[in-house]
Amino acid sequence: MTRTSTAGARAADTTDPGSVPAGPAARRTLLHGLPWLVWRRHRTALRLLLLTTAVGCAVFAYQRAGLTDFLHTHGAGPALGGALGTDFQNAYGGLFRSGTQLMTYLPVLIGVFLGAPLIAAEQEHGTVKLISTQSVSRGRWVAATLGLPLAVAALCTALLSAVFTWLWTPARLLVMDGDWLTSGIFESTGPVPVARTLFLTVCGIALGMLLKRAVPAMAGTLVLTLVTSVLWSEKLRGRLGTLRSVSYPYDGNGPALPPGAVRMDDWVSTADGRLYGFGTCTTGDTAACRAKLGIVNRVTQYIDYGQMAGMQWLGAGILLALTVLVLACVVWRAHRRPL
Repeated sequence: MTRTSTAGARAADTTDPGSVPAGPAARRTLLHGLPWLVWRRHRTALRLLLLTTAVGCAVFAYQRAGLTDFLHTHGAGPALGGALGTDFQNAYGGLFRSGTQLMTYLPVLIGVFLGAPLIAAEQEHGTVKLISTQSVSRGRWVAATLGLPLAVAALCTALLSAVFTWLWTPARLLVMDGDWLTSGIFESTGPVPVARTLFLTVCGIALGMLLKRAVPAMAGTLVLTLVTSVLWSEKLRGRLGTLRSVSYPYDGNGPALPPGAVRMDDWVSTADGRLYGFGTCTTGDTAACRAKLGIVNRVTQYIDYGQMAGMQWLGAGILLALTVLVLACVVWRAHRRPL
């Protein structure tokens, strides 16, 4: 009787699905499959980036309240010198210097420590060869490997840039003496940090794919960053806007530029507008020299604050176009050439 009952119970267990105890249901997380694998491989760099973003946004947002109170109490007029400028520098000069440095160097760090090793480390350790033995296509692997880190990098820099711009805007006449073009503010606000991050990261990925070694790729990305930074500041940035000119008598007082304008260059000129270098006729018989050349005016060239947004979007557009070009080369090589 016992054997029959036991056999019947076993038969019931094997034939009745409802009698089988259900195990714990598998949880489907936000990241699964290839994206989860990419996160797992680069979780340290991605977590540090997310943590930096959270801390930076929190600090900028917290300081905005105190800055608003300061401006409400003291005002934010164009008189940058004197007690107002000194009090502002003592209270918030360090904050804006640190924020500008963070937004300037963060794209470089992302390109060097996230972009360069992204594929180079896989090639160096040979794990990329496993792609051909798996059911996942190379196209899906490339999309996941590139898509997740680039999306996280773009999101983080966009959030930091938005909050830092929100902090800087009401005090723009006081920060860095109102110099938004050459002080680092131009590269730290608006769309430029996002475009720089994507460009440097994609360039790091491309160098890593070519060199197939993580450390040389990181060094190459750093060198490329220095070269492109010099080209950006010396050759491109000033040409993104349109120079405005104001003339005044040679012996007269300097012009009152619009609030927020950045002074770019000074010249001397003739009555018909012919320009000479600012140091022309500054030694010897200066009066006779000026009379001979017909110099009667001084000219100041500047870029006004109203051009800043357009210049930033134009510069970001150029960087993003280069990013798309380099990324297309990376994808093409990953599909056509052995990794």
